Amino acid sequence: MTTQTFGDDRLGTEGDNVYAALMRIHEGLSETESHALNARLVLLMANEIGDGARLAALFETARSFSDG
Repeated sequence: MTTQTFGDDRLGTEGDNVYAALMRIHEGLSETESHALNARLVLLMANEIGDGARLAALFETARSFSDG
């Protein structure tokens, strides 16, 4: 069994398409609407992951990127 680390690229060449789709759903939204959409996306993805410990680790990893 392979252990995945945070930051592994699991999308490969599909990543560009996913990014483009994400940008499309934000088109025409205000900053407030965009933030609300991002929050809904996080909650939907968290529900899909369904592992509280993994989510907590992901949250910490995401925060470390903004801490510089």
